[in-house]
Amino acid sequence: MIVFSPGIDQMLIVTISALAAAASFIAFAWPYLNKTEQQEKYQRVIQKKRKALFTETREEIEKRQSARESLSIRFSIQQKLGAYGEKLRDQMLQAGIRDPKAPMNFLLAKIIIPLVLAAFTLLLMSKGNKDFSVSEIYLGCLIMIGLGFAIPSILVKNHIQKRQQEINITFPDSLDMMLICVQGGIGLEQTINRVADEVSEHAPILAEELGILSAEMGMLNDRRAALQDFARRVGSGAAKSFATAMIQAEQYGTSISNAMRVISEELRDARMGEAERKAASLPPKLTVPMILFFLPALFIVILGPAFLQAGASGAGP
Repeated sequence: MIVFSPGIDQMLIVTISALAAAASFIAFAWPYLNKTEQQEKYQRVIQKKRKALFTETREEIEKRQSARESLSIRFSIQQKLGAYGEKLRDQMLQAGIRDPKAPMNFLLAKIIIPLVLAAFTLLLMSKGNKDFSVSEIYLGCLIMIGLGFAIPSILVKNHIQKRQQEINITFPDSLDMMLICVQGGIGLEQTINRVADEVSEHAPILAEELGILSAEMGMLNDRRAALQDFARRVGSGAAKSFATAMIQAEQYGTSISNAMRVISEELRDARMGEAERKAASLPPKLTVPMILFFLPALFIVILGPAFLQAGASGAGP
């Protein structure tokens, strides 16, 4: 048995107490540090978008003055890939990937990943202990090529769905805040910018998109183009409904506050309907886990003592 001296015991207690206090402080301060990081990320995205808009405007002026062909990556993608390139660029923006080279990287991934998986499969099947026929090797390589070709699209699609779900959840509350600001006499651009600052902590994705929309409305002369770009960049039903309502309100001179109120109620009803749909689909999803995991354990608990008692009575004299 090991016995520590009183001095060592006191040192050990002090050390453990200091580590526990440090861990408690880190756990308390971590959410605030995370909020600060999200706020800084939001500010970086907005500043970068403002700078990009300024650069694009300056390039457009230089293009008109010198009649030179634009070197913008966006137009080069449209010229090289046509409608597919524009659709691919919109998908990258909807996934939150704002790098202008993202569509090209996506296409390269669709080429490189299938080749790598096919080569890896070919190596495993040729060096393995089991002998495979040529048709089996070709079939395995084709399956890996198809899987590798689909992996980038699946990842981007899942990321788009997660972003759109988060935006659809937080957008009705943001519309209520916009409605209060508009009824208070604040302009639409200042309203969007202010709401983006307010929701940047608990809804960073929506805050980034609203901040970019505010920057475009401030830098571009055409507010309708900024709203259409917002709807295309986000891609969710909430963003499209909001952009359509704002464009129609500005075009026909109707009240923006009334349009916001109607859109907010519709989006809130849609959010409640989605929650009810998920709640209704929960029992069928729980059927298989209950059959596989809960029922065997329940049978063991109920019938186990009876089998043990029967075995003990059968083994007796």
